[in-house]
Amino acid sequence: MEITALPAFSDNYIWALHRHDGHQQHVAVVDPGEAAPVLDYLQRSGATLCAILVTHRHADHIGGISELLRHASVPVYGPAAEADKITTLTHALRAGDTVNLPQLDVELAVLDVGGHTLGHIAFYDAQHAALFCGDTLFAGGCGRIFEGTPPQMHASLARIAALPASTRVYCAHEYTQSNMKFALAVEPGNAALQARSQEVARLRATGQATVPSRLDEELATNPFLRWDAPEVIAAARSFSGNDRLTSPVEIFTAIRAWKNVF
Repeated sequence: MEITALPAFSDNYIWALHRHDGHQQHVAVVDPGEAAPVLDYLQRSGATLCAILVTHRHADHIGGISELLRHASVPVYGPAAEADKITTLTHALRAGDTVNLPQLDVELAVLDVGGHTLGHIAFYDAQHAALFCGDTLFAGGCGRIFEGTPPQMHASLARIAALPASTRVYCAHEYTQSNMKFALAVEPGNAALQARSQEVARLRATGQATVPSRLDEELATNPFLRWDAPEVIAAARSFSGNDRLTSPVEIFTAIRAWKNVF
């Protein structure tokens, strides 16, 4: 199975899961905020759309579904908790559910990663070590907490952090370069972060994507997963003006609040 980024809008990525089986080619797409990039990909590849996967209800993730369904009647998998907002949903999913896509020979585990929205889910492919996490974890950052709470978002990120370190993280936006600037403000002494920031700048200067990233890279450089790192703890205390912050949730909450105004 191949996984291809389909750029959409100014900084979104729609992920295309593509499998060529003999004379047949099938594609499932994750978070199609607009239809045109998907339809163009289908035309260029000669593949047939077999499924649509949705992580959460925001328009830049679901806006293209209706048009795609006019071209192909396929199942739409997404969060049960947001079914009232995603009217095209055919399969409502909860944490612990499994999505089987036989055309792609792939099985996806459904994870609860609420916080950005209350019902946000992620899809984890253990066979290919791939996580499709929408707007929960970004390369070098994490999503804004629009509907959930900081403890909920922290729990979601901790759930992701517990996956195998080799997991590739397929997030939905090209935010990495700006995330690097904030990360360096939080943890300027992190040598791995300094090196990553330089590599991200090089990639973006030539118009290349910085995602997917790897989970071990995120654990080493992403301040929103580094609530136990001494420099991150010190930064959280400095920003909040509270030297008594100790718990991972408190540290995460302070760092997220800082990012909101950075």
